[in-house]
Amino acid sequence: MKTSWRTASLVASAAAVLALTTACGQDAPPPPVSQNVGATAAAGNAGDAGGGDRAGGGQAAASPADTAGELNVSTNAELGKVVTDNLGLTLYRFDQDTAKPPKSNCEDDCAKTWPPVPADDASAGEGIDEALLGEVTRADGTKQLTVDGWPAYRYVKDVNAGDAKGQGVGGKWFAFTPEGKKAQGAERTGLSTRQDPELGEIVVDGNGMTVYRFMKDEAWPKPVSACTGACLEKWPVVAPVDFADTKGIQKKGYMTFTRPDGAAQQTIDCWPIYTFAGDKAAGDTNGQGVGGTWYAVRPDGKPVGAPEK
Repeated sequence: MKTSWRTASLVASAAAVLALTTACGQDAPPPPVSQNVGATAAAGNAGDAGGGDRAGGGQAAASPADTAGELNVSTNAELGKVVTDNLGLTLYRFDQDTAKPPKSNCEDDCAKTWPPVPADDASAGEGIDEALLGEVTRADGTKQLTVDGWPAYRYVKDVNAGDAKGQGVGGKWFAFTPEGKKAQGAERTGLSTRQDPELGEIVVDGNGMTVYRFMKDEAWPKPVSACTGACLEKWPVVAPVDFADTKGIQKKGYMTFTRPDGAAQQTIDCWPIYTFAGDKAAGDTNGQGVGGTWYAVRPDGKPVGAPEK
């Protein structure tokens, strides 16, 4: 790669992410949501980021971890245009990383599931703006490719050219667009409502999946999630969604907060919200009433059918 972008990456601005201070219960609208809010904390053991068995088993037959080659633009039937390496493997970005300045928070086990793309021999093919390519020095001293500042990865379960099994894993991993943004599947993350024949009006995400509340969480004086560790494999958090990308949702108490693992999570009426891995298709409500603690969410943040305290 050329010296121009490599030098630029080393002098990237060290802009700090402002902490969200909107108090719960206030009428004032929250500040606009940044894509990397709360993303500076270490990813720890979030390497699979809830990926689990989502994409099926098996690792790539031949590891391309030591090369990237010429990057290209491929068209995915579901995601649109995405960035691929010289073998046609999809490249991803991680929401818990930062782009300004570039920093990878995927280490250890995480990096085994999401191998960092080396920067040394990467070059811009047709449809890729070379000015967007850069590099970041990882904790182990190796150079990792960045696209528009975001560290680039492959997914170990993508075996064939064109696979994009890592898209949306854990609500944190997304294929790159040629502009370095999240692929189409990530941009359709707005919140809206639908009329369920049994539960009434409930909140759904951009894919039509039912949104839930956990009765062991807290909302005041600040949001606190009691769903951690293995719980998140079944109940992925809803990542931040700008209020402008919602329809029918109450504005009061609509805010994000930073979880202990560094990820940012959306709330409605200050209550943390989730989806359910057991819901396989839009319209499913298999999470309703699970364990007597999980309930679908109304537009005002109230749980549907939860027992009165």
